[in-house]
Amino acid sequence: MFESLLHTSYFALFLIVALGFMLGRIQIKGLSLDVSAVIFIALLFGHFGVLIPKELGNFGLVLFIFTIGIQAGPGFFDSFKSNGKTLIILALLIVGSASLTGIIFKYVLDIDTASIVGLIAGALTSTPGLAVAIDTTQSSAASIAYGIAYPFGVIGVILFIKLLPKALRKNMATESRLLEDSRKSKYPSLHAVTFRITNANIFNKTLAQLQIRNMTGAVISRIRHNDITSVPTGTTLLHEGDYIKAVGNDKSLEQLELLVGERADTDLPLAGTQELQSLLLTNKEVINKSLGYLNLQGNFGCTVTRVRRSGIDLPAEPDLVLKFGDKLLVAGEKDNLAELGRLFGNDEKKLSDTDFFPIAMGIILGVLFGKLNISFSDSFSFSPGLTGGILMVALILSAIGKTGPIIWSMSGSANQLLRQLGLLLFLAEVGTSAGVNLVSTFQESGWTLFLVGMAITVVSMIMAMTFGYFIFKINILDLLGAIAGGMTSTPGLAAADSMSDSSAPSIAYATVYPIAMVFLILFIQFIAKLVI
Repeated sequence: MFESLLHTSYFALFLIVALGFMLGRIQIKGLSLDVSAVIFIALLFGHFGVLIPKELGNFGLVLFIFTIGIQAGPGFFDSFKSNGKTLIILALLIVGSASLTGIIFKYVLDIDTASIVGLIAGALTSTPGLAVAIDTTQSSAASIAYGIAYPFGVIGVILFIKLLPKALRKNMATESRLLEDSRKSKYPSLHAVTFRITNANIFNKTLAQLQIRNMTGAVISRIRHNDITSVPTGTTLLHEGDYIKAVGNDKSLEQLELLVGERADTDLPLAGTQELQSLLLTNKEVINKSLGYLNLQGNFGCTVTRVRRSGIDLPAEPDLVLKFGDKLLVAGEKDNLAELGRLFGNDEKKLSDTDFFPIAMGIILGVLFGKLNISFSDSFSFSPGLTGGILMVALILSAIGKTGPIIWSMSGSANQLLRQLGLLLFLAEVGTSAGVNLVSTFQESGWTLFLVGMAITVVSMIMAMTFGYFIFKINILDLLGAIAGGMTSTPGLAAADSMSDSSAPSIAYATVYPIAMVFLILFIQFIAKLVI
């Protein structure tokens, strides 16, 4: 009976997933395989003749790649605009050196191309890379090689990150303090301060005349005149002895102090009809509109003091473009806030709801784009393929954010669920397919592949360390995060985070990871198509 159930695809699938999660949660000195353990269970099942239908694997692959692209898109394009260009170069160095090392060993040891791209994906612990390797080579050798190289890819990154500060004789606490001090001016936090109007030059002038936000960068959220506290508008006059409450960073508040007078150690509670509310942006019609365009103070008599996005407080500047899921801290009359809440949507349920139309349409566009054949010459043409097409379309759509009524994004929980589901289906199918030839492949060249995978992992990290530390002079915390991101290693990031209280490794990881993932996918495609 049990044997017949094993040949029932849905029973075998969930049994592989369950056993994979049990194996993935086993920790040895803080190390675990996590979800990647599913492929090892699937390899074992495949060796004993259990197979998962390829259609299920393709369905999982499509879901996994699309949700990865939707999540990585904004960070991918923003990283080119930010000051993280050095980190992007590091990502290219890591992926490029891994690919070059793999190609060299391919010719020296006469390893087939499918195994080499699988080794590169495994050495860099990249499941999207494995997906592309299998899609472009159509060979189970890629998944076998991935399974051989992956364990050292996980352990090697963690050990390298743990040992690097000691090898470079760096004190992590000291480096963390120095880095946070240097970044304070670049990423200043926002504060609320009360001022008393004592500068005669601004007496009896309106806020619109003074252009305080443009001159200082601070936002005035409240004003007290004759013991009455209210939310100011552009026509509000400033009188001698008035109190104002402003929100801004240290520099903008210092400039405001020079303009208006002196700081006061008092608070300005709003009157009974006024409130300070946090409003959630869920209305499609408001997305991609700037605060200046909306003119909330003029239209609603409300003042936005700050905008919280992805856990970060942003100053409420007129040119700030609003995104789905932004939380706006707004001061105003209760009735006006209620009306403004209707404009913004302010519906938390929409954040958890999943609209499947953008998902389906995005995947359709990705599949169609993947079918395009781009010719560079008579002898060379390139097609993005299934994974490349879906990934590129998802990256572009998520960066655009909104097209008409369609929002090209999804909640974090929905993205995580669909990505995990897709990954599990994909790993179970490719694992069982590869497991058929696992023993014969390992007997024939297993130790060779393992050592090549180890070399790819080590060479990539040494290149990143050499250029990052000695040439680019990157702070050790940024360097650790960049190495973890370039190696697409979440366990590596966890190791870096455990060594310091600074958020620097996470920021560097978040910048490098999507870049490295895209570079790796493109490099694997080129190697699979061009290297013979």
